[in-house]
Amino acid sequence: MKYKLVAIDLDGTLLTEKKSVPSENAKVLKALSDKGIEIVIATGRRYWSARHFMEQIGLELIVVANNGSILRNMKDDSLILQKYLDKDDFYTLIKEGRKRNLFPIIHADHFDQDYDIIIELDKQDEKYSSYLHDIPDRYKTIEDLLLYENPRVLSVVFPGELNRLKEFYDALNMYYDEKYCSHILTSLTKVGPILEIMGPLGSKWKTLLDYAKKKGIKKEEIIAIGDDDNDIEMIKNAGLGIGMKNASPGVKQVADIITDKTNDEHGVGHILTKIFNL
Repeated sequence: MKYKLVAIDLDGTLLTEKKSVPSENAKVLKALSDKGIEIVIATGRRYWSARHFMEQIGLELIVVANNGSILRNMKDDSLILQKYLDKDDFYTLIKEGRKRNLFPIIHADHFDQDYDIIIELDKQDEKYSSYLHDIPDRYKTIEDLLLYENPRVLSVVFPGELNRLKEFYDALNMYYDEKYCSHILTSLTKVGPILEIMGPLGSKWKTLLDYAKKKGIKKEEIIAIGDDDNDIEMIKNAGLGIGMKNASPGVKQVADIITDKTNDEHGVGHILTKIFNL
């Protein structure tokens, strides 16, 4: 099989735990790009953050950000695809979170207005864990999220205790089965568990597949690489699904290949060198 597109997660995959791109990974990505292989970044991060990492290694790529809720081209920051959360479904989430004493962080599409995150509390508030500690001033604070008019919401993130998040996750699946796409992440060691919620079409794989179809690329011609549960769908459905050595048990269960090296050992560059005989 001749693979034409490689989709790569960032945290726990392309990036080290210190949040840098190893030079070995950068070298391999450039080599693949020069060979005409399309590289797509597929991340839970917002576009601005993902772009920052890729600019450091001199690549202008397509970025699937916010777990598939938005797709932009780094060459000119143009918007290719967006999947906003329905307005009423957004307000419902805020109300349901308040019942459980959970405080959301809103990822929204206001890139051209120089902010990407909307919050109600101080960004250092312990209710957000450390999720916002390292973000620059690309956020907006409003008094009440229910007053956010014409919301352009990409995802809603709830930090909190794992048991409380699991209860919320189960309730969403039970009572709002087709309104949301959600998952719990536990690999963010500095932050702790988070529940991330998008619209029903908001997943890395669905958006990646939408883009691939536009490019005339079949799903069998896609390689997907990741480490956490928000990568499971794309790893399971791609032509070749690769889980990192440091991946979650769920990822390892569906992956076709597990890398020999972790994200701190440039596992992405190592496995792609083998696959493409670089």
